[in-house]
Amino acid sequence: MGKSVAVIGASNDRNKFGNKAVRAFLRRGYRVCPVNPRVDEVEGLRAYRSILDIPSELDVVTLYVPPSVGVTLLEDIARKRPKKLYVNPGAESDELVRLAESLGLRPLLACSIRAIGLSPEEV
Repeated sequence: MGKSVAVIGASNDRNKFGNKAVRAFLRRGYRVCPVNPRVDEVEGLRAYRSILDIPSELDVVTLYVPPSVGVTLLEDIARKRPKKLYVNPGAESDELVRLAESLGLRPLLACSIRAIGLSPEEV
């Protein structure tokens, strides 16, 4: 099985980056775990209410939520111990980065879609 990714802030709106990320990671062969407490599925995949509901280990976590939401999720993300944590444009704040680092995470301030070799415009 390929690498796994949790897309926090996954959306059913195909114009939103939380949806584009789901599709981009699928295209790259990842096992995608959408995380959104308000929907049951995204792009035909089961959506999880919390990252802690995902039963498997995660290689990558990518944040597509406002920083004020992201900071509330960092302790749960740290418990999953992903190899990479992407903090996408619009999801970052100094507070979020500081807290992530204090929890032992190494946040990557970058567009995760571009990091896997795609452009948001092409997904």
